[in-house]
Amino acid sequence: MKHTLTRAVLAMALASAGAVHAQNLAIVNGKPVPSARLKALEQQVARSGRPVDDQVRAQLKEEAILREIFMQEAERRGLRASPEVKAQLELATQTVLIRELFADEQRRHPVTDAELRAEYDRIAQAMGQEYRARHILVDSEDEAKAVLAELAKGAKFEDLARQRSKDKGSGANGGDLDWATPDVFVPEFGQAMAQLGKGQTTAAPVKTQFGWHIIRVDDVRKAQLPDFEAVKPQLQQQLQQQKLAKFQDELRAKAKVQ
Repeated sequence: MKHTLTRAVLAMALASAGAVHAQNLAIVNGKPVPSARLKALEQQVARSGRPVDDQVRAQLKEEAILREIFMQEAERRGLRASPEVKAQLELATQTVLIRELFADEQRRHPVTDAELRAEYDRIAQAMGQEYRARHILVDSEDEAKAVLAELAKGAKFEDLARQRSKDKGSGANGGDLDWATPDVFVPEFGQAMAQLGKGQTTAAPVKTQFGWHIIRVDDVRKAQLPDFEAVKPQLQQQLQQQKLAKFQDELRAKAKVQ
């Protein structure tokens, strides 16, 4: 009976020790290193977009142990009492708490599918015209006028673009700039292009910082927005940032600062 009780007590003690050990990552110089520290390091890595596999987890375990070793030495030297260290610790605490505050706010007020769809529809309605344009870029106004004169005599725009345009990228394709909205170009170019209808060419050369342009619009259409599902992640990020900015502004407005 006595041996049975001894074994039972020993088993309970071992079980208790195992439970305590499971809560700790390691024991460094007699001080436990909580497993929660490894979890926090894993979360940091996961936030950066890196997968946490067994190899990474082993590296993080070693990092947590090294941190404890270095921390103990810093404590032994009394560095925590330094005013500079205290100030840095306060800033670090603020950074962590603020980050978690913003994360909590986003969890409490997530972007809904209805909000995403409404934003998508708003952007779609606000989009203007897209232009399929070509251009010939030259160095001087006289050269540009000479190009216009050749076009007036029947020369093909595409051929002159290949021969005369100093924009070699589009020139090789007959001056083709593909579909684009006016805002993607420098203002002088975009404004001149937007005044042209399908099949029209600028009556006079257009000057920009790059030189002198002859512009022709081959086609015009309503600007095309990608499918909702394709842009949903970007819309979600954008709306989350807007909500978070509003939350920050509201807190600032309510705060009493003297």
